Amino acid sequence: MTETVNFDPNSIGQKIANIYGLPFDQKSAQIVIVPVPWEVTVSYNAGTAEGPRAILDASFQVDLFDPDVPDAWKIGLALAETAEELPALNARLRPLAERYIGMLEEGLTPAEEPAMAELLEQINAGCLTMNNTVQARCEEVLAAGKMAAVVGGDHSTPLGLVRALGKYHSDFGILHFDAHADLRDAYEGFIYSHASIMFNVLKEKHVSKLVQVGIRDYCEQEAQLIRDSKGRVVTYYDRDIRARIFEGETWKQVCDDIVSQLPAEVYVSFDVDGLDPKLCPHTGTPVPGGLEFEQALYVIKQVMLSGRKIIGFDLNEVAPGDEDEWDANVGARLLYRMANLAARSSGRA
Repeated sequence: MTETVNFDPNSIGQKIANIYGLPFDQKSAQIVIVPVPWEVTVSYNAGTAEGPRAILDASFQVDLFDPDVPDAWKIGLALAETAEELPALNARLRPLAERYIGMLEEGLTPAEEPAMAELLEQINAGCLTMNNTVQARCEEVLAAGKMAAVVGGDHSTPLGLVRALGKYHSDFGILHFDAHADLRDAYEGFIYSHASIMFNVLKEKHVSKLVQVGIRDYCEQEAQLIRDSKGRVVTYYDRDIRARIFEGETWKQVCDDIVSQLPAEVYVSFDVDGLDPKLCPHTGTPVPGGLEFEQALYVIKQVMLSGRKIIGFDLNEVAPGDEDEWDANVGARLLYRMANLAARSSGRA
């Protein structure tokens, strides 16, 4: 096991160490973060494939003291190595997706254009490879008795982890922070689109509930799916949250409502564009509105305080800016706090 006796959590983070400068590796950590530098199907701004690297770079500036979790650094948090094949596969497929999206914007369809159909087949096959790779890596982490987390990349990346958790948990809910509902069926023809992640998650029988928070950009088809879900999907739209607060409810009351919808075991999926875009201006698809940093973490803290068990989590769509590290600084701090709360809820802290 990695030596921790001489580690000083008050000292500067050393970049020769693992994420946050912590003295852990995948073998000695209790929580292992699987990086997925992937953005093949993004439909607006690119850059999220750089999210894992940017968060790692920013993490060394994060103070390790967390008032909610005493001695949080001792939990054991480590960033795994990136799967060798993913960066190259992402780099090869992203230009193909850009060509395909450009043809869609010109009014062409795969049914009419054989070249488009061939591009789509290659992209969908590559995205399936990514999901299978993530699932295999997460299963390895879970088999070792550790908690697995994913940091993307775009929001298509955690499907493999959700599937892997199904081998260990027969019934759990998803707490989903996002500006978007992500309930589109094969958006733009991409089966594993970032805009389809929750549509795909709902195909997993072990996911009994999807509770969405902060949603403010969605289509009629998605709204209808939510209405037709018979309570399996419960969505707290941003405008409705605001109205409740404007009319006198406290955030604590709204959070109690949100948490009451969740089963005993919870997976947290966090798209950073669920936050106010001033906190993540370079994310792929920013939308006005959204949650403040502490407001979002308060929800997760209430999940922990309720006695529910957080079994895994992801953070996605962090995209570094060209001239600043603001998004990465926010992402690194959000990831650390989520990990600490997850550890405490699961008895690891």
